[in-house]
Amino acid sequence: MDSDRKISPAVINRLPRYYRYLGDLLESDITRISSKELSAKMNITASQIRQDLNNFGGFGQQGYGYNVEYLYTEIKKILGLDRLYNMIVVGGGNLGQALVNYTNFEKRGFVIKAVFDTNPRLIGMTIRGVEVYDTDQMENYVKNNPVDVAILTLPRSQAVKVANDLAKWGVKGMWNFSHVDLQVPEDVLVENVHLTDSLMTLLYKINEMYYSGDEDIHEANLKDGLPVKPLQDSEE
Repeated sequence: MDSDRKISPAVINRLPRYYRYLGDLLESDITRISSKELSAKMNITASQIRQDLNNFGGFGQQGYGYNVEYLYTEIKKILGLDRLYNMIVVGGGNLGQALVNYTNFEKRGFVIKAVFDTNPRLIGMTIRGVEVYDTDQMENYVKNNPVDVAILTLPRSQAVKVANDLAKWGVKGMWNFSHVDLQVPEDVLVENVHLTDSLMTLLYKINEMYYSGDEDIHEANLKDGLPVKPLQDSEE
């Protein structure tokens, strides 16, 4: 891959999907797959798949398709998943604890090493073997331990200051669940996760598919609080 070539964000956003689907194929003992077959599984055109992968060298062979294990390994390298990443969680509430308890992180090489919080009831406890420290200890920890990513699950009122402090202490990656835009130096990368945005997108699609702006139909098509797909008129 040409190091000077700019890869579009859309292609980068699809790489984890390729990686996940290829992993599923490996678990099913499938050794090779064509772009057409992969297209049917991923709901992406075969042409788009070839274009995406050509950004990184192609990896396919005419008349053969893709070697699943090889392509999986190469995308793993492209994503940087061939090494371990040390992470901390700032905010030990329900969401922070849920992330610590998510065992698939380790399978991808993401290792949560510590949790930080200001709540005295949480400080000193362990979550799946990971200790919760007082936030006052965070500066010393970050300066004396490798931290690749800080996961921010704290209130938005605290997130901006904490993010600035972490950037000042040398953390270069932040996974932000705090529902606030962070102003950090250009050399610090932030990935924002807005759970409610995703939910609202889903609700828009539900309303568009089922209700079409008719309030009477909206009420009629609810059963136990859930949408019921309208029945198609049957032919006589």
